Formats: sequence, structure tokens, C-alpha cells
Amino acid sequence: MQELKGKTAFITGGASGIGLGIAKALLGEGMKVAIADIRDDHLEEAVAELNGGDDVLPLKLDVTDRDAYAKAADEAEAKFGKIHILVNNAGVAALGPVELASYGDWDWTLGVNLGGTINGIVTILPRILAHGEGGHIVSTASMSGMMPHGGAATYTTGKAAIVALMETMRSELEGRGVVCSAFCPGAVQSNIAEAGKTRPEKFADTGYAQTDKGRQSAGDFMHLFQTKEEVGQRVLQGILNDELFILTHAEFYEGVKDRAEAMIASVPRHLPENPEYKETFSVLFRNPVHAEEKARQEKLHP
Repeated sequence: MQELKGKTAFITGGASGIGLGIAKALLGEGMKVAIADIRDDHLEEAVAELNGGDDVLPLKLDVTDRDAYAKAADEAEAKFGKIHILVNNAGVAALGPVELASYGDWDWTLGVNLGGTINGIVTILPRILAHGEGGHIVSTASMSGMMPHGGAATYTTGKAAIVALMETMRSELEGRGVVCSAFCPGAVQSNIAEAGKTRPEKFADTGYAQTDKGRQSAGDFMHLFQTKEEVGQRVLQGILNDELFILTHAEFYEGVKDRAEAMIASVPRHLPENPEYKETFSVLFRNPVHAEEKARQEKLHP
């Protein structure tokens, strides 16, 4: 979907950090943007910063509330008409040793990061398919979803699932005019460290109270992180290029390469193949979106 002007984007977590950067970039392309966020103060600040007038619709939304999500989508359509781009960006983080993770840590993190993404897809994808004009779904994962490390089990689990979800949906929906992308940023100047302020009381039990305090006092590294405007422009280019994986940081190259090569090396090629099995279930053994993306990236960056 190359022509964005006049079309509508629905962005969750859209009032600060990455989501606000994406909203800025899409607004700059002439789109109308609905920014959905759980924090009223961030919505007020975002509206002022975007300065987009009637082309910006702020929506108070907890992405885990399915009824509220449907009402927010209705409100966006009532204001702007058809929704063409969905950006599943709302996210939270609870970090620390996996043995300390409580049920509350798992349920809250997965409920927002993965559950919120699923709610966006179930709520808005049918609306995109119904209008038949094509569209794009960008789901914010993380490089943690491609390059897992210890100390982030609850976060990484949801983010890795989002990457696989976009790969799966890409193969199903691209032929129907809906492109799906996994956005996997490295470190970005955002408010995710403040996510605990929106943690529901029912998930208050956490094993990460002490580790979180340590993380908060570890120092300020914002000068090393990309700005929201930089990542917003990167997502815009990823949408315009129909990229499957939208990545931001070259520093991850060797790690991603090591992981891919470890997977390749682990395939038991010394064992004989079963030709009948391979032919009968051929769809399982290769997803064409990966070869297509390799060719796309080689064309973009020869």
C-alpha cells in the first residue's frame, strides 16, 4: 500500500515514545491518525506535540479491554471513515530472573504485549478486509524477539510470538491486499520504563520489585538510544517498502547471524528425508515470505 495520503492509521500506545514517533511520520505523509493510549496525560501532550488539528483523534484505551477496543475503533471510523493501517504498538516490560517472575508478571506482560496485539487484529483486521482497499498491519515486537537474552523471559516470550504472528499473517493476507510487518527496534527513547504506573491492581503481585528498582537506578543511557522521530521514519519507510521485518539497529547483525546459523546447523541433514512426507506436507517446510523478503532487502540494499 504505497499511497498513504488521506487514509487512516490506528496506533496503540500512540501518545508517547515509539507510537508517537510513528504517528508523527504518518501524519507527515498526509494520513489521519487515531492515537490510542491508556494515559490521559500522554494523550494531552501528544495532541499538542502533533499539532494535527482535525487529523488527530486521541482515544483513551486499555488494549486488554476488548469491548473498549471495539468502541475505540468505531469512534475512529465515525471520525475518519475506513481504517487502513493498524499499528499494534502498546507495550509494557517486567524484567528480571525468570525464577522471580510471578503469575502477575506473566499475565500483565503477555496480556498487554501479545493479548493487546491479538485484540487489535481481531477488532480491526475484519474492518480492513471488509472495505477492500488494502491495508497494512505493523506490530511492534523488539529485537528481543529475534535476539533473546536472559533476564527478559516474560517480555521476550510475547515479542517473539509477535514476530511469528506477523510472519504467519503475511503469508495468509498479502494476496488479499493486507501487508503485515514485524517492527523490531533496538533501544529507543520511550516511556516503557514507566509502564508500571499503569499496571492493574489485580496484577500487583510481582517478583521483580527489587530488580525493577535496580533497573531504574542503573543510570541514564538515553543518549545512546534512537529518538522516536528516527524510529517513526523507519516504520514509515518499512510500510512504503512493504517490508516483513522492520529493523532499526545495525549493531544486531552478528547476533542475528549467529542465531540463524545455529538454527541451520541444528537441522539434522545427516538423516534421510521421507519424500512422501515432504510432498504431502510441503506447505510446512518453507514459507515463501522469507525468500521474498530476502530478495526485497537485497534490492533495497544491494
